[in-house]
Parts: sequence; C-alpha cells; structure tokens
Amino acid sequence: MTRCELVTPEPKGGAMSPATSARELAARDSDGIAVRLLWHPRENAVTVSVEDGRGGDCFHLAIAPDRALDAFYHPFAYAA
Repeated sequence: MTRCELVTPEPKGGAMSPATSARELAARDSDGIAVRLLWHPRENAVTVSVEDGRGGDCFHLAIAPDRALDAFYHPFAYAA
C-alpha cells in the first residue's frame, strides 16, 4: 500500500497512447469514499485508488490482475 499520490486517469473511451499514465476501468462512490480501478498500460499493472472526501485520506494498492475486481469491491480488506 502506498500513501496518496495524485493519479489522473484518462477519460473513459479516450484514446490510449504509450504516454498514458493510467486508465480508469471502473469507479464508484459511497458515503464520501471514492474507489477507482486503474490500469497502467506502461507497466501493464492494476491499482485500486481509495479516497475519503470527508477526511482527505487516500491510498493506492497494487493488485494482481486476477484479484482486481475483488479488490475494487473490498479495498479495505486488501489494505489490512
């Protein structure tokens, strides 16, 4: 787990290029907590970003691709 870093995903449906830093695959908001599933094409890596809009806390998790959706729906279990 890493502490919050600013990650700006490409808009959904946007053109991809090798310079693209991250692409948002899924996003959800619940009770002030935003969760995003991001794909990083340069590294072919997947991360889950969690941001608490109320307290300003956030974190990012590097996730194995086969666990990406589970981590997206249960990020706090993976952060523990």
